[in-house]
Amino acid sequence: MTDKPRIPDSRFVSTKNRWPVFRSLGAYKASDFTPDVVAGLTLAAIAVPEQMATARLGGFPAEVGFFAFLAGTVAFAIFGDNRFLSCGGDSTITPIFASGLAALAAVASDAHAALAPALAIMVGFMLVAGGIFRLGWIADLLSIPVTAGFLVGISAHIMVSQLPTVLGLPSAEGGLIERVAMLAVHLKEVNPWSALIGFGVLTIIIVAERISARIPGALIGIGLAAATVALAGLQSRGVAVLDSVSGKLPALAIPEIPIDQAARLLSLSLVVTIVIMVQTAATTRSFPSDPEESPDVDRDFIGVGAGSILAGMFGAFPVDASPPRTSIVAETGGRSQLAGLIAGLIIIALLTLGTTLLRFIPNAALGGVLLFVALRIIRMREAVKVYQQSIAEFALFVATIAAIIVLPIEQGAVIGIVLSFLNGMWSTTRARATIFERVPGTSVWWPRSPHVEGEQEPNVIVAGFAAPLSFLNAYRFRSDVLQILQSSPEKVLVVVLEATGILEIDFTAAQILIDLIRRLRANNIAFAIARLESTRAQDAIERFGIDRLLGPQRIFRTVEEAIRTLRREPENGRFRGEVTAQRDSSS
Repeated sequence: MTDKPRIPDSRFVSTKNRWPVFRSLGAYKASDFTPDVVAGLTLAAIAVPEQMATARLGGFPAEVGFFAFLAGTVAFAIFGDNRFLSCGGDSTITPIFASGLAALAAVASDAHAALAPALAIMVGFMLVAGGIFRLGWIADLLSIPVTAGFLVGISAHIMVSQLPTVLGLPSAEGGLIERVAMLAVHLKEVNPWSALIGFGVLTIIIVAERISARIPGALIGIGLAAATVALAGLQSRGVAVLDSVSGKLPALAIPEIPIDQAARLLSLSLVVTIVIMVQTAATTRSFPSDPEESPDVDRDFIGVGAGSILAGMFGAFPVDASPPRTSIVAETGGRSQLAGLIAGLIIIALLTLGTTLLRFIPNAALGGVLLFVALRIIRMREAVKVYQQSIAEFALFVATIAAIIVLPIEQGAVIGIVLSFLNGMWSTTRARATIFERVPGTSVWWPRSPHVEGEQEPNVIVAGFAAPLSFLNAYRFRSDVLQILQSSPEKVLVVVLEATGILEIDFTAAQILIDLIRRLRANNIAFAIARLESTRAQDAIERFGIDRLLGPQRIFRTVEEAIRTLRREPENGRFRGEVTAQRDSSS
């Protein structure tokens, strides 16, 4: 969902002294104004055709896309943190909520027009709550393979929904596979003028971007298409155009929908919120305001959430952070959110003065813009890399694509989120206890490897576990430790748990660890923990009483310290080291 990361200009001021609102304008200088104007003009040139196309993708009038952009831009400028982030209508989430809303009400109906703003407000409040309660970790729920598969599925939906428009064919209803079949049936009825316009605009955008991302290829293509339609009279040849675009400005209103409809929107709003969180976090991290500071992802959730709330009050749909538009602001030298506000002023001027210029824009041209968006969001390089390096995760990639294509899109998105979560759980459950060995000539203990020479201490087992210890893997951990003891060729007197990788211990794992310690004690085997560096795990050791069960001097900073201490503890009145030496000599 992101473009390549960019290192911001070192001239940008630090944001340590943050304003409560309009954060990007903190310490604003007069010299920043001109770069912001240039960035704002470029952003407007990109946003105008894109927002009209996005509105069309969702089944809304073109001006609703402008309302969404204005709401997202103004609200994020006030409440967000990132200097460059562009918030507005976005083609990644539009197919998801458009599909969900279409299942509840007919597209373009009064009910549909009320449900979209209500959904935007619900999504907005969820995002604001996520920012307030610092739930930025939710953005990490989607793994890279699942995210890449999700985007391929979204791309397929966009292309299939727009090809009839580009080809001048009637729009098909139903699922994606049904629409593909309908498209194939009507291929003989293609309008060559519509196809020429749609694919011509697509070609212009691709060429313009390859020359420079700053060239507004979409605006150029749409302008040429509109001029061609007007001069050649292509409407008489079956080329459909926007016709009238309302010149009214957005007005604040609270959408009214029945309670049962609001309840049915809840699951859809949750899915859309998670996708927005993922994309917002990725955008913020890719284009940080200050290279010396960590981006404030949670504050940006609040900014985007406020944008969705305002969009809902404007009668529009949910908004999202846009990686391509954000990259445009950053690459054209934007210094603050003022660039977005300037773009917003241009759109207001277009709404009030220039709507007659939009009436000749062919629908096929907007379809060409969306085809470019669909092609751009596909991450083929990542897919190839996943295939080459992890077949199991490539299966996740394919499964996510299949879910998005075969199922209703919002259900497919849920499947993708669940698959990503299950993959994380599976990785945790696969963690195994590993024998550690000392690197010869050092005090470093390292996991045993056939490629690295190591040494062990007599009668001592050092075992490590490279995962949080939880109910998902605790039983396996205990089984592994007991198996290591049983397979040891000599009697084990000391077990040291090398705990660097244990970041957390939950209740179930704590009880199993307590049981393991008691079993070892029953067999006269001393147990200690070394290098427990995680503060959360340290708190768990204390909270669950494991430190009291172990007794004093049983948690060590190093493995060597643990071994030295335990070897000197008395066993039947003698030091353990003396017992070991006697056994060795008698054998």
